[in-house]
Amino acid sequence: MAGRLHIAPLPLDGLLPRLGGDQALLTSPNLAPRRPISIIRLEQGSPRLTSAFWGLTPPWLKVLDHAPHCARAESLESRAMFREAFAARRCLIPVSGVYVWKAQPRGKQPFLVTRVDRGPLLLAALWVRYHTTLTAYTDSTALITVPGNPLLAPLTDRFPAVVDASLAEAWLDPATPLDEVRGQLSPASTELLGAFPVSRRVNDPSCQDWACGHPIGSMVRWHSEQET
Repeated sequence: MAGRLHIAPLPLDGLLPRLGGDQALLTSPNLAPRRPISIIRLEQGSPRLTSAFWGLTPPWLKVLDHAPHCARAESLESRAMFREAFAARRCLIPVSGVYVWKAQPRGKQPFLVTRVDRGPLLLAALWVRYHTTLTAYTDSTALITVPGNPLLAPLTDRFPAVVDASLAEAWLDPATPLDEVRGQLSPASTELLGAFPVSRRVNDPSCQDWACGHPIGSMVRWHSEQET
């Protein structure tokens, strides 16, 4: 699962030219669930940057600690918590990387997974709205995960679905046929992502030093000869 995110300042206007919003991107070198996070959703027909609580909180949820920060793609339509949001309230979470932990004999080693060119990633997500009064409400979100691709398999069995910028508005639009939307929920291509080890300081979610995301070893990448 994706329990920690790296969100550096990102050039989102170049990624999504029609993106609007008067909020700045919420950045963090080590963002854990149960925190505000920036999301992109469709508002009045255009993608807009806003914020939500990271942990899906439908109105009937009794215990906040039970709010899921991730949803498995395979269960989106079979679980009531996700079904309606998947059909009508899809969003994207822009990040610069996702932390994963590789099990080793002497403890887990954290890795930061990024694009190989270190560009932005748009992660598939859902959002819901919980009205506390007629005019006050809280929006919340959860990432959608899929099986890890062959590059990531030694590090993690699940990873957030990555949506290509060219398909972003189709993903956000509730009018897009669900068969087309489901087609975007597949493991990222092996050539898109790389992963490098980082300091175990990232294990502490209170550590907000940008050094959390600095490489302490070489980037693991997929090479064409690995296909044969």
